[in-house]
Amino acid sequence: MKVYLGVPRGFCAGVVRAIDVVELALRKFGPPVYVKHEIVHNPHVVQSLEAKGAITVEKVEEIPEGAHVVFSAHGSPPEDFVKAVERRLNVIDATCPLVTKVHNEARKYVREGRKIILVGHRGHQEVKGTMGQTDMHLVDDREPFLAPELDPHTPVTVLTQTTLSVDDTQRSIQQIKSKFSDVLVRNDLCYATTNRQAAVKELSKHVDLILVIGAPNSSNCNRLREVASSHGVPAYLLNGPEEMDPRWFEGVADVGITSGASTPEQLVEAVIEALDPEDVVMIDGVEEDVSFVLPKELR
Repeated sequence: MKVYLGVPRGFCAGVVRAIDVVELALRKFGPPVYVKHEIVHNPHVVQSLEAKGAITVEKVEEIPEGAHVVFSAHGSPPEDFVKAVERRLNVIDATCPLVTKVHNEARKYVREGRKIILVGHRGHQEVKGTMGQTDMHLVDDREPFLAPELDPHTPVTVLTQTTLSVDDTQRSIQQIKSKFSDVLVRNDLCYATTNRQAAVKELSKHVDLILVIGAPNSSNCNRLREVASSHGVPAYLLNGPEEMDPRWFEGVADVGITSGASTPEQLVEAVIEALDPEDVVMIDGVEEDVSFVLPKELR
């Protein structure tokens, strides 16, 4: 068996920053440090931080008054910041800067008199945070398309969740453009999402099967699996080698491996070790050199 490795894969700059924020907060303030929502969508990362003294909660109301709390990389609605002030919490905001950019765009275009349509997945933590910024209409590519009931000449701005399928998002944008004459598109898919999906498309040309290493609640991991499947290659999403099924590999000579933006590289290495291939080949891909500054509280 030969393994082909997708490039780029694994941690993006926003995930690195978010994990660093929790670790630095634990070092500076001592445990416990609370984290509102999973800091990133990967159980290995969450458990590793919890072993160091982080406590993950889903609601601000669960955090003791006066405690230190990190808001997750996915972004939070303004009401969570209001609740934090009421509870005298010391908030460190680990929202990915590329998600914060979407929040800023939403408020900017509403001030300019435009209606906002967000292309995103209903219920995802990032979508909750973005939709909390101002009034907007959600278009979910997994649901039948339903445009907002507005005059067709209404000025509309389209924003997107950062971790969607490039191709599915483009289809949603075209559907919106077919309904309105004045559409400004701010395609907010992040560089990591776009690059990893491009890498999977390239992987698909070389392999019989693709393994996406990551968590089932990770949006960008699920999109990678879908991209592989859409290119005619069987694909499986798994957290680590313990989830592999030997039947997947019957008659398979070439296996592609990639990982989502919140997946530690050690999990990829563990899967490769379990497969014990004769050769490991790196697929050429974009080299990423993005980094983000830390929140001011930790600089």
